[in-house]
Formats: sequence, C-alpha cells, structure tokens
Amino acid sequence: MWTGDLALATAAVFTGAAIYVNVAEQPARLTLDNQSLLTEWQPSYQRGAIMQAGLAIVSGVLGVLAFFFSYDWRWVLGALLILTPWPYTMFIIMPTNHVLKATTPSQASEQKRELVQQWGRLHMGRSALGLAATAAYLWALN
Repeated sequence: MWTGDLALATAAVFTGAAIYVNVAEQPARLTLDNQSLLTEWQPSYQRGAIMQAGLAIVSGVLGVLAFFFSYDWRWVLGALLILTPWPYTMFIIMPTNHVLKATTPSQASEQKRELVQQWGRLHMGRSALGLAATAAYLWALN
C-alpha cells in the first residue's frame, strides 16, 4: 500500500534528520566559541524546525490514510508517534528555544552554552519519537 510506504519513508527521513542533529551537528556546534555557537544554532534551528514539522505532518497524514485503507491500528500508532514531537517541542523544548532565539550572539555566555547543551539533550526525545514511529510503521507493513 503506497500510503504506508510513504508514511514509513517520511518517518525515516524525519528520524534520520533528528539523529543527524544529535550525532553530528550538535557535537560540531559545541566546539565553537559561545558567540559562534549561538550564531550557528539560531538559523539552523529555524530551518530544521520547518523541515521536520513538514515531514511529521506528511507522515502523520499518510499513516492515518494507511489506517483507513487497512483498518490496522498500528498505522494510527505510528501516526501518533510521528506527530508527538509537535506537543513535545511546544511544551518541553520551546521554553529553551525562546531564550536562545531571543539572545543576540553578542550576549552569548556560558549560561547560553549550557542552554544549547540542554536543547541537544531535549532534542534526543524527538529522535526517539521518530525512531518509535518508524518502528511502528515497519511493524504495520509486516
């Protein structure tokens, strides 16, 4: 079923992007001085948020469609898991995001570096949710 295949593919892309941030981008960012770190984080976050939000929506909609075609509840599970990063971000990560986005690079300090480190730990939750959604979709395909 093409909707399930596409739901899985978009969830896998979401997950790959999220994991990339945790294993490559965030560690590289943390090697920068405080001002450069914040200068890099701000546009990177903005662009990444748009990409990942779009992937989550598309995957969630496709997962729901796959459910309607098959009436297999595992598609709904996958859809819920891939959409969960939205409220997770809004309620758990967003307070940190607001502080970091409101800070000018010239105001960067060790405290802001610690917030970027905290943001990275919180972002791991998005990676885990994407991985769980991908696993649910794989399960539904079998």
